Amino acid sequence: MNVLVAGGTGFIGTNLCSELVERGHEVTALSRSPDGEGLPDGVASAMGDVSAYDSITDTVADHDAVVNLVSLSPLYKPRGSPGHEAVHLGGTENLVRAAEAGDVSRFLQISALGADPNGETAYIRAKGKAETVVRESTLEWTIVRPSVVFGDGAEFVEFTKTLTTPYVTGLPGGGKTRFQPIWIGDLAPMLADALEDESHIGETYELAGPQIATLADVTKLVYAAEGKDVTIVTIPMGLAKLGLSAADSLPFIPFGSDQARSLEFDNTVDDNDVTVFGRDPADLRTLGSYFGLERTSHREKRPEAV
Repeated sequence: MNVLVAGGTGFIGTNLCSELVERGHEVTALSRSPDGEGLPDGVASAMGDVSAYDSITDTVADHDAVVNLVSLSPLYKPRGSPGHEAVHLGGTENLVRAAEAGDVSRFLQISALGADPNGETAYIRAKGKAETVVRESTLEWTIVRPSVVFGDGAEFVEFTKTLTTPYVTGLPGGGKTRFQPIWIGDLAPMLADALEDESHIGETYELAGPQIATLADVTKLVYAAEGKDVTIVTIPMGLAKLGLSAADSLPFIPFGSDQARSLEFDNTVDDNDVTVFGRDPADLRTLGSYFGLERTSHREKRPEAV
């Protein structure tokens, strides 16, 4: 299969490209400024901006399948423009339109847990609207909603360190927001399976890791991996929202009102669809084992570091 991975030069994208090449597919990573560096061996690069339809039409038409991984981080404020609506909704509209015009058959949309056109944050709303575009298309689509993803090069750990300090740190609501992080080494093969297996056409899957951890738990793990202790001080959520809302117009502060609202709902699943891909949640890598702070499951065959 000839696969175009839009956003293929990012963290998830490079890992997925590598997985697809290992499975014998021809893979091209699409990005606005490709240079080929950092891409796995055997992966081609192409230039294109999903927010500009004419820049992607010819490239999309040359492929059997398209994976949409283009995304702005929900963890930080978008820097300037375009924003969530232009990238997640507009970009998806352009990719879907180009795929339909170019006779592309398969389309894999990487969305987000909680995606909802009427959601609480701009990120969640844009992701929800983008899902609607995909479902209403003529393509053979699959939608995957992963929880936060960790691994070498991921931003989740750096986000935690940016938000906190070692030894003593304040966290909105005491860091009670819950996450269910999934390791990229577990996620990438499932994304490849979702693309390859026709039984996944027309399905939406929510994928998460084996454990639920609060933001406070994650903070303690991050600093424990550096040999540091940390005491969590509770910042009332109302005060945190007020302060971060005031930071919306300040470019040097990476967080804003959207990030405050995102801490008011959990990033977890009720039913973990990893089982659809033949995986037992108990076999997946934990954040603690990634840091070398927990023993890996006896059933897990993966190395202790990525």
